[in-house]
Amino acid sequence: MNFNELKIYDISQPVFGCEIYPKDPEPQKIKISSIDNNDPCNITKLIMCAHNGTHIDSPNHFINDGKTIDEIPLNKLIGVCYVKEFNGEFKKNDAVNLINEAKNKYNGSEKKLLLKGNVVVSLEASKYFADYGIDLIGNESQTIGPIDAPMAVHLVLLGKEVVLLEGISLNNIKEGVYFLNTAPINLNGCDGAPCRAILIDVFNNEN
Repeated sequence: MNFNELKIYDISQPVFGCEIYPKDPEPQKIKISSIDNNDPCNITKLIMCAHNGTHIDSPNHFINDGKTIDEIPLNKLIGVCYVKEFNGEFKKNDAVNLINEAKNKYNGSEKKLLLKGNVVVSLEASKYFADYGIDLIGNESQTIGPIDAPMAVHLVLLGKEVVLLEGISLNNIKEGVYFLNTAPINLNGCDGAPCRAILIDVFNNEN
């Protein structure tokens, strides 16, 4: 394998101008030192929510004594994953079919699942994923469940320590098996953190 020829896809949103969950603060960058002002260097101060743009939810987001972002094992955040396109409400039967499809494509890829499209994961599907023991589920929306009532789905998945990767961008990604790296910034003690999520096409999906 020629690693220099691997296709690498950035599936994260730029932080400034990203999608924002209703009522969350908008990211800000404030230049506190500028070469243009004869300062020795450029320095930027950031003000933002841990859940802006492409980000990871830790269990502590909805569970007060749940693991914080720095306590999530890295093997849940990095590894083989499966990308599936879907639009609409994602029900239990869809979850069962997706797990089986991913396993048949590449055993182990069903542990990390990325949903492409306008998807709302139902409570029943989230229970199936949690009971199955997946490591991670990612979606393009700023929340994994219904945007007006996300709590129940979050509690089910985060209660089983399923990592939630929200706000990814899969427009140019075909369905298939990839290697995922979505390690977040190590914001120790926090309920979430932004991440630079990438997919590496080591399985020749021919995007």
